[in-house]
Amino acid sequence: MSALVLDPFYLIVDDAAWLPRLLPAGVKLVQLRVKDRAESELRAQIAQARDLCAAHGAQLVVNDYWRIAIDEACDFVHLGQGDLDSADIPAIRAHGLRIGVSTHDDGELERALSLSPDYVALGPIYPTLLKQMAFAPQGLDKIGVWKKRIGSIPLVAIGGLTPERGLAALHAGADSACVVTDVLRAGEPERRAREWIEATAVWRAGEPR
Repeated sequence: MSALVLDPFYLIVDDAAWLPRLLPAGVKLVQLRVKDRAESELRAQIAQARDLCAAHGAQLVVNDYWRIAIDEACDFVHLGQGDLDSADIPAIRAHGLRIGVSTHDDGELERALSLSPDYVALGPIYPTLLKQMAFAPQGLDKIGVWKKRIGSIPLVAIGGLTPERGLAALHAGADSACVVTDVLRAGEPERRAREWIEATAVWRAGEPR
């Protein structure tokens, strides 16, 4: 499998219905994080997201539901630390899926690295509105520390990011800046997504590859 290069703007959506609105804005990396739905709806959402992302040349990452991701011929899953307790990593790898893993502290990072992940996520960088976190904000300095430890593995920064904070995270060493509420709760989500894309494009243009 070739080395992974992530788009610097990583969008998380909580429903596939967002994708017809936001993919045309130019989103190229999106995670579908759907919670508390019947399995039939989960399968329909994941299949719809897979097809929409393929049509727009975007990479889809399926949060948590690795069995469905395998069944629906997806190619990327994201696993939180709790998800790792029940995930069959060899089965996921055997089906050719890439794996991203959430981390918040040293122990979680060591656990993630033991699985040879395709990317590591660190958060929350800033306080986040999305959910109550058991971990304090990590701050920009932690990004540089994490990146030195993981080397060539892509690092995703998440938590409380705006385009300005996202750029700061990228300059601090992150390979991609991940966002949920700053786009989904914006008054004009499509416009906010374009602002993110424009901001990260400026960073990418000046970043050696």
